[in-house]
Amino acid sequence: MKTKLLLLLTILSYSARAQQTDKAIARVRYTFTHIQDTTQRDKPYTENMLLITGKNASLYTSYDKMKRSKAMKLQIQEQIRNQAGGPTNIRIENRETGPVSNIDYFSFASDGKLIVKERVVNDYLIEEELPKIDWKISKDTASFSGLLCQKATASFKGRSWIAWFAPDLPLSSGPWKLNGLPGLIVEAHDSNKEVYFQFAGLEKVTAAPQTDAVNGEVTASGTTVRILGIDTEDYSGNEIKVPSKAIRTTRKELDKLKSAFEKDPEGFMTAQMAAQGIKGSFKMNRTPGSGIERRQRVVNNPIERAAK
Repeated sequence: MKTKLLLLLTILSYSARAQQTDKAIARVRYTFTHIQDTTQRDKPYTENMLLITGKNASLYTSYDKMKRSKAMKLQIQEQIRNQAGGPTNIRIENRETGPVSNIDYFSFASDGKLIVKERVVNDYLIEEELPKIDWKISKDTASFSGLLCQKATASFKGRSWIAWFAPDLPLSSGPWKLNGLPGLIVEAHDSNKEVYFQFAGLEKVTAAPQTDAVNGEVTASGTTVRILGIDTEDYSGNEIKVPSKAIRTTRKELDKLKSAFEKDPEGFMTAQMAAQGIKGSFKMNRTPGSGIERRQRVVNNPIERAAK
């Protein structure tokens, strides 16, 4: 599958209020399973996710998205190098067609803040209060790949949750918005197992230089291009921090943008081009596995639902 990508040759400067940073201590992988459509319980949504956690902050993102973005960046960099000195025309061969999440969660326990990053062509940040979950800790224990864990239960966002946390890893973080236990949440699911964060591995973060990757931008041979619609943020460094070049907004305003994009994605992208002084139009890939196909999935069982 090949998709034409629009490149913006001017670096756009978006300002975001600086948020406290934290050094990453561990990376935890989860296999995320979610029965989004209750009429097709045999076809759950699945995705490989990653939690990067420090003592006071954490980032929960899509591991599949990170791998895909890295592959795309390598393709783009190679094409820029091959076209040095001439017009920059980029075509991407996307061998991965499964859906990936465009939402990242930055939790700052010391500040009591949750920063949600969503992508609608550009990156947008919404600041919320970090949820306080009333966990009930039991004496039940279990082992996950040699990690001794303890059981905790809570009602949160309309679901009854069961979580297993590791007391020997005194980090209060967990997947998604789950947090606040006296140990890293290694595995969690709701009581009906419609939403499941299954432990898939843990590794210690070694000291490594922080990358200078800028979201939506790729540099090669002295040329920097900005890519509309693709998240190229690099979270492979050893520091947890909110992307500096992202737009602060409110949930209400972002929902308006998302609604406009859903109704007419090609028109929305063309309008974005015009706003940057770029003449032309945008055509979106409509082959199986494309963004349009993913937006048509039925979701009658959201992870967050009204409490009964």
